[in-house]
Amino acid sequence: MTDEAQRLSNLIGDIYDATLDAGLWPSVVERIAKYTSGSFVNLFSQDATRKTAQAFYSYGLTQQYLESYFQKYIHINPMFPAMLFFEVGRILTEDDVMPMSEFIETTFYKEWIKPQGLRTSLASVLEKSATSVAGIAVGFGEHAGRDEARRRLELVVPHVRRAVVIGKVIDLKKVEAAAMADALDEVAAGFFLVDATGRIVHANASGLVMLNEGVAVNGAGGKLVASDAVADRSLHEIFSSTVGGDTALGAKGIAVPLAARDGDRYVAHVLPLNSGVRKKAGIAYSAAAAVFLRKAALELPHPLESLAGAYKLTAAEMRVLMSIIQVGGVPEVAPVLGISETTVKTHLQHIFAKTGTSRQADLVKLVAGYMSPLG
Repeated sequence: MTDEAQRLSNLIGDIYDATLDAGLWPSVVERIAKYTSGSFVNLFSQDATRKTAQAFYSYGLTQQYLESYFQKYIHINPMFPAMLFFEVGRILTEDDVMPMSEFIETTFYKEWIKPQGLRTSLASVLEKSATSVAGIAVGFGEHAGRDEARRRLELVVPHVRRAVVIGKVIDLKKVEAAAMADALDEVAAGFFLVDATGRIVHANASGLVMLNEGVAVNGAGGKLVASDAVADRSLHEIFSSTVGGDTALGAKGIAVPLAARDGDRYVAHVLPLNSGVRKKAGIAYSAAAAVFLRKAALELPHPLESLAGAYKLTAAEMRVLMSIIQVGGVPEVAPVLGISETTVKTHLQHIFAKTGTSRQADLVKLVAGYMSPLG
């Protein structure tokens, strides 16, 4: 194994260990920064209805810049809301949203990016719902090799996604690996420990109920069998691949959809147990993987994604619309977006025409209606 492959393997192992011990995340984001040659890494979330944002774990950002970002600059960062419209897990950079020549003219770049000695960034949505989005952002200085950094981040993001999702399902700050079964017995999700063939070696109370009902999964032949044949094949391929180590999983098993016999939808998340502190659980229970099974939430688009789709607004038009809402009129918006007032007015006229409005006040009401939980 090459040095880079070993570094990646060790990093992925630490990412998965953080699902059982949230206290490991600060060191994990630091290692992600070093692996990608990034100046900073930020794991964040943003709530659309409450209009709040939060940095869960960050590295390389001073408290001053972190606070100023969430108080002011997140509202004029041209990457938002554009990144909401890309598929989960895709690695994005400024070029995917707007020309770099425009980006460096924005207020965000001039006041927040450049003073920190930064030049560009990479970001990815880890999870999004109808009201919130969670993501990861990595910033880079002038001389960073972004293509190589992008390649490396593409290798890391699937594992961060899996760890973040499973961490939410477990919803515990720390789980001792050797006592995993006892610690997760009361978790609402179905929890199963399986070997590489899918043989069930432990199930929590919710998991036993699911097995007895046999709607989404059953224990035929002592193995975890999904009622959905396609999902069952996917799960058992994942169980088999755990033999190859954490790196072999890639994006497989982050969220396997299952169709139950009663029409309900479920989703399964698989956590390998073959290295790091998780290996203690694997040895203790002769298990290769932990499986978390829960009912799938209703898949609704983010409200801003719904708005853009309903009125066929382009990315540039959405940037102008949100800046009008959050910043003010045309003279104020132009320097924020790094474009001329004439260009802002042109986009605004298109927005009025598409939405059937004629005043900025009408646009405020329109966006507020979509951002409302009842919108």
